[in-house]
Amino acid sequence: MKRVLARKVRTSIGGPKILLRTCSSYVTPEASDFGSAVGDGGSDTKKSSTDGSQQHDIAIVGGGMVGIALAASLASKPLTKHLNVAIIDNNPLLGRRNIIGKGDPPDPRVSTVTPATISFFKDIGAWQYVEQHRHAYFDKMQVWDYTGLGYTRYNARDVDKDVLGCVVENKVLQSSLLSCVQDSDLQKTIYPARLSSMDMLPSSSLSGLGGAPSTTDLYMRGRLAKLELTDGNNVYAKLVVGADGSKSRVRELAGIKTTGWNYSQNAIICTVEHAVENHTAWQRFLPNGPIALLPVGDKYSNIVWTMDPKEASDRKSMSEDEFIKALNDALDHGYGPHPETTTSSRGDLGVLSWFSGVGTVSAKERFEIPPKVVKLSSERMAFPLSLRHAKDYASKRVALIGDAAHTVHPLAGQGVNLGFADASALSKAITEGIALGTDIGEANLLRRYERERKSENIAMMAVLDGFQKLYSVDLGPLNVMRAVGFHGAQYISPLKRRIISYASGERSLPLFL
Repeated sequence: MKRVLARKVRTSIGGPKILLRTCSSYVTPEASDFGSAVGDGGSDTKKSSTDGSQQHDIAIVGGGMVGIALAASLASKPLTKHLNVAIIDNNPLLGRRNIIGKGDPPDPRVSTVTPATISFFKDIGAWQYVEQHRHAYFDKMQVWDYTGLGYTRYNARDVDKDVLGCVVENKVLQSSLLSCVQDSDLQKTIYPARLSSMDMLPSSSLSGLGGAPSTTDLYMRGRLAKLELTDGNNVYAKLVVGADGSKSRVRELAGIKTTGWNYSQNAIICTVEHAVENHTAWQRFLPNGPIALLPVGDKYSNIVWTMDPKEASDRKSMSEDEFIKALNDALDHGYGPHPETTTSSRGDLGVLSWFSGVGTVSAKERFEIPPKVVKLSSERMAFPLSLRHAKDYASKRVALIGDAAHTVHPLAGQGVNLGFADASALSKAITEGIALGTDIGEANLLRRYERERKSENIAMMAVLDGFQKLYSVDLGPLNVMRAVGFHGAQYISPLKRRIISYASGERSLPLFL
């Protein structure tokens, strides 16, 4: 008798099962639909099997910003807006509206969203919700280092744009995406639990079943993945999306390996206040790592300060007055002198004048000192930094997006933007699959998403890792090389425009191509 060999990935979590209590009318103690009623629209995949298991088109594991962005993107497209989607996350606030209290001070966890991400949010209908809350556009940026050998200014007008980016609290992005999903026709169910195990069987023919196949029939013939949750629910889906962060359970259960390393650096983040409003993004490279000062709105800014773990521990335990003094020193004359402002006339630029081309607005801007910090407005939070990259983004019935697929150094604020681009690309691939009548869990379809995103993510990771290493060494020749880089970016107009376009989310690398 022939034995049937099954590819089966299964790991159970020991200990008692977790049952989360409801925090609002949108999430029940087990699982509930929110927004639209189940059964509306064109999808007929929401079924209950005899053991109470639920069948969905897509199961998104991880209800953070990137996972909900995928749901919102699917909800915005005519071919996917009636899909049945499960969102699996044990965050008790996930199903709530208005999770942002009016008058709350800015949260230290923010994201700098690029023009490409803003366009994505507008396309899926989420940016209108962001604009109802605190956010801060900026059109200028200044970058320099502690040696005082050079600086670079960027201006949105260099590339005929209005803004270089927008700083938004993560809770605002999350709430806006949730509102977008909740106000849509997408059939969605939140499971307030964690993923315990995941099973998938090889595909086989559905012939001979007679009538409509049951959920169990589809699973046994490899047409559905089976997810067991820590609250006892079983969920079946054609496609499982891992949007569950850098320690992804989906990635682990799918057997997808990662490469990467830990940086010997921690980042301290916090919210600070100025006497005047800040409209510029500032970044200074220090001996132990960069410090960034980002506008958040009103007179608030966000600090992202990278340093070695010992220094981070010391900075976090300082008194508020000591920490504010250390911040102002790091953003002003501490560690080294201010760069000298160089005139941008072609005769004064020497060899750089050969490449300068048509000048940019920012090439005429002088070096400026950031606004002084006068108050610490939040707790100081610290976290370790690392680089990780999944060897595969997709396999049969599994796709990874966001930090589940890649984590990067925060020095350019690109991490979440890469994740949103993943969500957009995967949504597009799913839409194309439905248009062609393809099983949305088929590996060949998901590989299209992987091919589009993997090369882009690797290129950005290489750039960020290169910058991290270049600015981690205090050595004479490297200091001179960095100074040349600052002057080149400041005065070589084609290079500056390429850098701005690449950082804004366009595809071309910042080279003369």
